[in-house]
Amino acid sequence: MCIYSITQLMLLAKGYIKIAKYYFILYTLSMYKALSNKKSELDKFRPLPPELVTNLDDWFRVELTYTSNAIEGNTLTRKETALVVEKGLTVRGKSLHEHFEAHNHSKALDFIKSLVDKKSSGITEKDILEIHRLILHGIDDDNAGKYRSVPVRISGSMVVLPNYVKVPILMNKLVATLFQNSQKYHPVELALLAHYELVTIHPFADGNGRTARLLMNLILIQNGYPPAIINKRDRDRYITSLEKAQLGGSRENFDKLIVKAVNKSFTIYLNAVKGKDIPIKSIQKLIKIGELAKLTGQSVPTIRYWTSKGLLKVSSKTEKGYSLYDIKQIEQVKQILALKSERYSLNEIELILQKN
Repeated sequence: MCIYSITQLMLLAKGYIKIAKYYFILYTLSMYKALSNKKSELDKFRPLPPELVTNLDDWFRVELTYTSNAIEGNTLTRKETALVVEKGLTVRGKSLHEHFEAHNHSKALDFIKSLVDKKSSGITEKDILEIHRLILHGIDDDNAGKYRSVPVRISGSMVVLPNYVKVPILMNKLVATLFQNSQKYHPVELALLAHYELVTIHPFADGNGRTARLLMNLILIQNGYPPAIINKRDRDRYITSLEKAQLGGSRENFDKLIVKAVNKSFTIYLNAVKGKDIPIKSIQKLIKIGELAKLTGQSVPTIRYWTSKGLLKVSSKTEKGYSLYDIKQIEQVKQILALKSERYSLNEIELILQKN
C-alpha cells in the first residue's frame, strides 16, 4: 500500500493541475484553429449576395435580441420579439419594460454595426458606455450609459463584485489590456475575454450581461466572424460557467460554450451560402384586413365576418387596434371559397379547417 504525505499529495495535485492546464491550452488552440478554418471557407464566398446578407442580418437580429433578453428573464417569445423588432408592434399581456428591452437591443445592434469598420483595437470606453445607454434607454435613464455608484450583488451567487469606486480604473485597464493589445489574441479569444472581464467587473447597476454579449459580438463581427448566440436553454450552463471562473476555477466551460456558439453560427452562414438551409425571417409578412380582402377578391365585411366565425385568424394588432393577418391566410380564404362552392355551410367549413 502506497502512503503519501500531505506535501507529496499537494505536489501531485499541482502536477495534475499543470497537466490539465496544458491540455486545455492545446484544446483551446485547436478550437481557434478550427474556427479560423471555417472563416477561411466563408471568406471564399465573399462578398456575399446582398439579398442573403439582408436575410441573415434580419434573422440574427431577432435571434440575438430574443435570446439575450430571455437569458435576463424577458418573457417575450421568439415570434413576439420579431413582432416588436420587425414590425414595431405591441404584444398583448407583455409589459412595456419587456417591449423596451427588445426595441433597445435592436437599436444597440444597429450601433455596434456602425462600428464594424473600426478595428477592435479602436474600441473605447465611450463605445461600451453607448452600448449600455442604448440598452437601458427609456428603462432606467438615470443609470443608462453610466458606471454604477453603488455596491451590487448577483442574486443567488457567491461571487463578490469589485467595489464601485474601482470600476472606472478596472474598465480603463480592460480597454488598455485587451483592445490596445488586440493583436495578441485570436479574435474569438478576444471576444470571449472582453465578455468575461466586463461581467466580472460588473460596471453597471443593470444591463451588464446584455452589454457584454453585444461587446463580444461587436468584436466577432469586426473580425469577420458571425455573432455568437447563447440559447435560452443554455442559460444555466452559461451562468454556472461564468460563476465557476469568477470564483477562481477554470474558465474552460465558458470558453467552450462561446466557441460552440460561434461554430454554430458559422454553420448557419455556410449552409446559407451553399444554398442548403437559409434561415427564414422570424415572422412572415403581416397584412391589414383591407389588403387581405383585396388580394382575395372579397369584401372587408366578409373577411371580418369569417374572422368572427373562427375561419380566419388574426396574428396581431397595430397600436391603433387594427387587425393584422399572416399572409398565409390568403390560402385559407381560397380554401373557404372552394368549400363554399361545394355547398358546405360555414359551421361545416370550420370543422373541416380544424381537422386540417
